[in-house]
Amino acid sequence: MIEEYVPSEYVSKYLDYLKYERKLSDNTLASYSNDLKDLDIYFNGKLLNNSYKDMTKYFDNINNIGSRSLAHHITVVNSFYNFLVREKVIDNNPCLNILLPKLPQKLPNYLTEEEINKLLDINLVTPYDYRNKAMLELLYATGLRISELVNLKITDIDLHNCFVRVFGKGKKERIVPIGDVAIKYLNIYIGSYRDKILKDKISDYLFISNSLKNISRQGFFKILKNECKRCGIDKNVSPHVLRHSFATHMLSHGADLRVIQELLGHEDISTTQIYAHLVNEKLKQDYQYHPRNRRGR
Repeated sequence: MIEEYVPSEYVSKYLDYLKYERKLSDNTLASYSNDLKDLDIYFNGKLLNNSYKDMTKYFDNINNIGSRSLAHHITVVNSFYNFLVREKVIDNNPCLNILLPKLPQKLPNYLTEEEINKLLDINLVTPYDYRNKAMLELLYATGLRISELVNLKITDIDLHNCFVRVFGKGKKERIVPIGDVAIKYLNIYIGSYRDKILKDKISDYLFISNSLKNISRQGFFKILKNECKRCGIDKNVSPHVLRHSFATHMLSHGADLRVIQELLGHEDISTTQIYAHLVNEKLKQDYQYHPRNRRGR
């Protein structure tokens, strides 16, 4: 009979810290827990006296999991030992000088402005068309995560002052402005069509499904796929692609990277800098058309 894994004392304390103080999502918490389980089992729960040499040997032992997974694993273990240092359980982090594997730069997919215009050109006939139009306009106007969009309450939208209140990762609140076009279609949807979808029911949620609940992530994904098919966009488009499109178009039109970071709810500016790389790549491609550029001839 296989014994069930029980986290050692300090792994358990760290996971509680992530859950109750950092308020990480269930998925992120599960990811951290899996990595720390491997660490815990490898050292048989004896985690306080490990040296840099011990940790190097440990990571060498698991380096067959792929560079991205290994980088994540090192980051998780490093943050665990940083926690123990802050709590004064140990004096030094044994992972301090362990380098992350070099990862290939993976630029995010996004839609061009022309493709966005096609996607948002919805033939408005039914209440569901107006709902879909309002959802897509809002998502492109704000760069919200899909989890943030589907969980919006009617009280989170301030149509008069043109902003939405969002509760992102770790339940952190941020205020995101909404552009005129999205405000226009939100007004139409809320004023004329939301109650028609709800019929005689009442809901706190902003976007309602035909089952009279809030739109699910899967439901929105299906709507997005259908709209892409309708307008002939032959790309693998996910809700996150619209978030990437928002950030890329903002940056290419001159927005400051720090402003985009704030709007997207990124904790670290390095996460947002990927869009700068993306815009720079586009500039390099477009430069081939310069008359003095031989490569463009």
